[in-house]
Amino acid sequence: MTHSAAVEDHPLLSRIEVALDGIRPYLAADGGNVRVLEITDDMVLRLELLGACGTCPMSPMTLKAGVEESVKKAVPEIRSVEAINITPMSEQPAGQTGHPVSPAPVPTPQF
Repeated sequence: MTHSAAVEDHPLLSRIEVALDGIRPYLAADGGNVRVLEITDDMVLRLELLGACGTCPMSPMTLKAGVEESVKKAVPEIRSVEAINITPMSEQPAGQTGHPVSPAPVPTPQF
């Protein structure tokens, strides 16, 4: 992965990359990947979602439940993880807004 000069010199980068390498096979299985763009002064990791991850309706959940959890476990100094190119769930074409409606019950046939 290529990084900006400022990120390449960050003391946490190698630990972050090890954490990301642990989940990259799962992202790659679905045609995606992530790239580290920035580690802010207030310890926010900014990533770019690559490949299928950039357009997947599950990307917001994958980012929080998969990527952020893995990074924060390996590098507790990181407060949060953000993707610069994630589409919010409310704008996802496959997303659902509001609360799901339960389906109508199927009548049981009487014999």
